[in-house]
Amino acid sequence: MTNILLIEDNEQLQKYITEYLSAYGFHAHILQDYDTVLDTVAALAPKLILLDINLPKFDGFYFLKLIRSRYSTPIIVLSARSEESEQIRGIEIGADDYVTKPFAIGVLVAKINAILRRAEQSSQPLASSTELTFGPLSLCTDTMRAKYRDSSAELTRNEFRVLRLLMKSAGQIVTREQLLEELWDDTSFVDDNTLTVNVTRVKKKLAELGLGSVINTKRGVGYVLDQTSGPDA
Repeated sequence: MTNILLIEDNEQLQKYITEYLSAYGFHAHILQDYDTVLDTVAALAPKLILLDINLPKFDGFYFLKLIRSRYSTPIIVLSARSEESEQIRGIEIGADDYVTKPFAIGVLVAKINAILRRAEQSSQPLASSTELTFGPLSLCTDTMRAKYRDSSAELTRNEFRVLRLLMKSAGQIVTREQLLEELWDDTSFVDDNTLTVNVTRVKKKLAELGLGSVINTKRGVGYVLDQTSGPDA
């Protein structure tokens, strides 16, 4: 069975989630000691983490930052905080998805399957090449790092997918729908804000490398990696 780490303090919800996931071939391990989060992730090596935000001792965002500082394991946040600002905060810190409570367990399973499927696909190098290039900008598909001249930046899984699709379609408008399909299998399960946040994070990382205006927004349509304003244009 596929191991999933569940960080949730509500015992009733623990039981509900573990029993339901078990029926779909997942083994949900419940975190017992909040002081051993990193040790538990290292020992269990879960394929995915389900993380509640309203936790005792520390806020779930603290654990999200802590885990993301060491591991790239996919993380789905489970939270009763439905405010847009909270959802954006979770995605910006590094969550792969943000699910608000109460949620339909079937939708949660669909999200888990989609994220794990994408994680498996992104771990495989492209058949033709392990590197995409756009002038001096390159993207290594093995390490998920963007490099510009002598500087490089590590990308999260979703940031990598966004930049990969834009580089493969350089000079052409990539619609928001195309990007949503690249990140997730079913756009009905996606908050549109999540895509905006991921594109913004890619822009920020490229700007830190010296590429401040290479991704242009086509309002109401999508984005384009602009050849005319790109590197060494």
